[in-house]
Amino acid sequence: MRGRRAAGAASASASVADQDQNKHEGRTTRRSAKTVVLPCDVKAENNVSVSSVKEDTAVSSSVEDVKPSLPSLASRFKRAEKKKISHRSQEECSVDAKTNVKSQKRNKIVIEYESAVKKEKWEPENWIDTLHNIREMRKSRDAPVDTMGCDKCMDDDAEPQVMRYQALLSLMLSSQTKDVVTHAAMERLRKHGCTIENILKTDDQILEDLIHPVGFKKTKVKYIKRTSEILRDQYNSDIPDTVEKLCGLPGVGPKMAHLCMQSGWGIVTGIGVDTHVHRISNRIGWVPRPTKTPEETRKALEDWLPTDLWQEVNHLLVGFGQQICRPVGPHCGTCSNSKICPYAKSPTKSPRKGSM
Repeated sequence: MRGRRAAGAASASASVADQDQNKHEGRTTRRSAKTVVLPCDVKAENNVSVSSVKEDTAVSSSVEDVKPSLPSLASRFKRAEKKKISHRSQEECSVDAKTNVKSQKRNKIVIEYESAVKKEKWEPENWIDTLHNIREMRKSRDAPVDTMGCDKCMDDDAEPQVMRYQALLSLMLSSQTKDVVTHAAMERLRKHGCTIENILKTDDQILEDLIHPVGFKKTKVKYIKRTSEILRDQYNSDIPDTVEKLCGLPGVGPKMAHLCMQSGWGIVTGIGVDTHVHRISNRIGWVPRPTKTPEETRKALEDWLPTDLWQEVNHLLVGFGQQICRPVGPHCGTCSNSKICPYAKSPTKSPRKGSM
């Protein structure tokens, strides 16, 4: 029994040894298959036949076929990075394209703005000579506006806010009324007591009698009463200090507001254009095209006339219109501008009623 067991153990160990040897040979075969790299011009002195090289190559190819090659982790990372870079480059290109389009649009806007700035300013022909001649004809300052204008209707001894209120009332009364009539009406109001408190206490009929014969006296009395209430309640019994606020008062328009800023606050905010300034500006060609309303004339004059002349032009043209360039039957024969005035050269010199 002991002999049999010993013989069985020996045979088992022999079989294990044989298996180890076979595994070792298989490993060496695989290693040799992987590592054998022979050039085509192998020399004969290496004692390696061409047939053995072919056999080794066949073995290596068969091993590679059995075990397929997989991409390494590093190569995968490289491919992913290449995809990211290409994707980023595409996004950057699209962003650059959008930026270029926006920049082109901005350049167009800038070009349009620059062309608008370079636009030449319109000026009437011979306007400096015309202005000089009107100044010479108005040198005596003896027109009604020079002695009885709205700026001459205030009480010089009154408080500043009372003087401003009186200037505003005289402008409200002057609408479609001659300076002589307006000045006389303001003298009666001043004797009666031309303050906000006293005007609000006065009966409407008494006010109508005081300002008679001013045109549209009933409507103007209503405007005066409502305006006086607003000044008392909202402006501490004083007048507003801006054109916009003045135009918000009942019966006050742009012409009155600009003239009131000059006479009441001493500030030049615009040209006061009445019927005289409107008519004469169209006659002497001081507007680029004929205007229909005094407000259109004011905007046209302010577009080209220097600002240092805005205060002077109202009194200058109003007195010129009262004496020489009259609405009907103007004295073109004695006017110094007869040779350069478009209206003096026209065949029809006396406009119809309601025109210019």
